[in-house]
Amino acid sequence: MIIKVCGMREPENIRAIENTGADWIGFICYERSPRFVADTPAYLPRHAKRVGVFVNAGFDTITARAEALRLDYVQLHGTESPELCLELRCHGFHLIKAFAPRTPADLEQTIPYLPLCDYLLFDTPSAGHGGSGKAFDWSLLRFYLGDVPFLLSGGICPESLEALRRFHHPQWAGIDLNSGFETAPAVKDAGKLKAFIERINNVSMNNVSMNNVSMNNVAMRE
Repeated sequence: MIIKVCGMREPENIRAIENTGADWIGFICYERSPRFVADTPAYLPRHAKRVGVFVNAGFDTITARAEALRLDYVQLHGTESPELCLELRCHGFHLIKAFAPRTPADLEQTIPYLPLCDYLLFDTPSAGHGGSGKAFDWSLLRFYLGDVPFLLSGGICPESLEALRRFHHPQWAGIDLNSGFETAPAVKDAGKLKAFIERINNVSMNNVSMNNVSMNNVAMRE
């Protein structure tokens, strides 16, 4: 289970969140966001992967920020075209494309992006392009039939553990955490996050064990 903590900005908070066991740390490069990273933080993750989040930015803007932040992934959270994804891919970037589905038909929008992206991210529809603090109807994702893994985002908080325990999808690869763990915009509660990550990792291990038992039972029957 990939744990991405997004909306980081303050150097010491970044360091503390990296120490919680977060796998990816996200930096929002969208000027209208209250979590916008205007300058390169004095501390950048050394172990966690770095993800830059962009909303309808141009190629030159993306590449400049990616170089300054030394990004491992570029996350596109707007209405970026497959052509831009292809251009970024051809320049060696690893891509995450975000979608905010309202209906099963909205998932058809993912199809042109599947050959171009390493991951998708499914978030709650909002005018602010994320960070709404609200969950969407995860059952919609049963209509996602693509072969690209995805992260689940939107309103995930400590109280979401049981819902995450019940959620299953063959391409579900991780979760994206943001406002549900904040004490202020771009400031996360490291203690709360660490406790949650430990609990979600236990859930993941239990699910793997249950899947192994199920596969062994099938093999014995065969």
